Amino acid sequence: MSALRARLSAILLAACLLFTGQALTTPDRAAAADPGYLMAHFIGEGATGQQIYFSHSTDGLNWRDLNGGGTTLRSTVGTRGVRDPALVRSPGGDKYWIIATDLCIGCGQNWDTAINNGSRSLVVWESTDLVRWSEPWLLNVAGAIPDGRNAWAPEAIWNPATNDYVLYWATNKPVNGVKKHRIHYAHTRDFRAITTPRIYIERPGTQEIIDTQIVEVPAGVGDHRYVRASGDGQITLEGSNSILGTWTNLGNLSGIGLTGSQVEGPMWMKFRDRNEWTLYLDQYASGRGYMPVTTTGPAVSGTYRLPASGSYDMGGTKKRHGSILNLTAAEESRVLARWSNTPAQRLQSYNFQDRYVRHADFDVRIDQNITGPDAQFRLRPGLAGSGTVSFESVNHPGYFLRHSNYDFQLAHNDGTSQFAADATFRQVAGLADSSWSSFQSYNHPDRYIRHYAYELRLDPITTATARSDATFRVTS
Repeated sequence: MSALRARLSAILLAACLLFTGQALTTPDRAAAADPGYLMAHFIGEGATGQQIYFSHSTDGLNWRDLNGGGTTLRSTVGTRGVRDPALVRSPGGDKYWIIATDLCIGCGQNWDTAINNGSRSLVVWESTDLVRWSEPWLLNVAGAIPDGRNAWAPEAIWNPATNDYVLYWATNKPVNGVKKHRIHYAHTRDFRAITTPRIYIERPGTQEIIDTQIVEVPAGVGDHRYVRASGDGQITLEGSNSILGTWTNLGNLSGIGLTGSQVEGPMWMKFRDRNEWTLYLDQYASGRGYMPVTTTGPAVSGTYRLPASGSYDMGGTKKRHGSILNLTAAEESRVLARWSNTPAQRLQSYNFQDRYVRHADFDVRIDQNITGPDAQFRLRPGLAGSGTVSFESVNHPGYFLRHSNYDFQLAHNDGTSQFAADATFRQVAGLADSSWSSFQSYNHPDRYIRHYAYELRLDPITTATARSDATFRVTS
């Protein structure tokens, strides 16, 4: 019996140790392996602040700017500025879109114009991998709304009931003598064509509503499948079991001291490892950008809590009205590789040392004493091969130095193998000075980047002058 008891005790002890070890180590392993979150947002006013920026977080509360804190997408259409980006993933995860307000305050447009005679279109980008994005296009959503004055703060959600996306946004228009922003919606499958817009949300009297974002809640959490947060004088919460069905008022956040006069741009995020959500709110009145308000029950206003001091970090840039995507491991790997924090650098000419490579109207040349973003590039891993480099524009992300008929231009990466080869170079010891650099063409290895009459060309190098013309210093 004593031997049996000892044996059973040993088995029990081993089991306890096993379970204790799992309890201690499994969460750490899971936390280390779990992919994080991607935020698309804008950062402020002006032509640079009103573009698309990406940030990444491993825990949903502490954020790191991607791409060195620089833009990741730049609008080249409409007002050439964007705000309020929404990041949309297809149900199959094989396509992504960014839809944004076509608005650039301080870039030839003021708030009065934007409100009363603004762009009726949204700006749209499309991708199959979150890394290579199409050039933007304009989607006219308010042109079919009689006397619609603008189109602001777009969002989209997949609707299984109709097997398409419900695209919704705010448009300012007069109705029965009352001019105010109302939320409109339309159906779309591709963000290129929409059905006739209809009014989605309207508040009584003169009360406007501009910012609305919907989150889908998993079964077993509350009584509503969907919860939406809206900026309408309060941060109002509503619940429904159908995106286009009847919505029930669930209260607001005034109980924790937050109203629509202080915060706007509600942005949902669900923590992937627990039934807890963050509703990020843009502190526009104080100019401080986003802060997280957490809840374990999105449909219950009394569960929302303000963040404790030091419990979150929004990173180096101010983050304003955007959206968050819970990443898969594959998506995260691609995003972090593509938007790594590669420093912005310049290329200084060897034989004209007061001149630097720059783009102007997408042509490429060397000019004197250029310090702005037109002369800044990120030396990315070569698009066509390992051990090579490609030059990505800082102020036109997704655009690279590319040769065509041996002339250089700044061009959008179209994803083809021909583009990749034309935009890829081997960095070698400088042909005129080995402490500098020269750049050999990947697909024309007998040719190098050089300037001629201050214009950049791809040429064979056979003379001392050409060797000097083909020598550059990579500098800050």
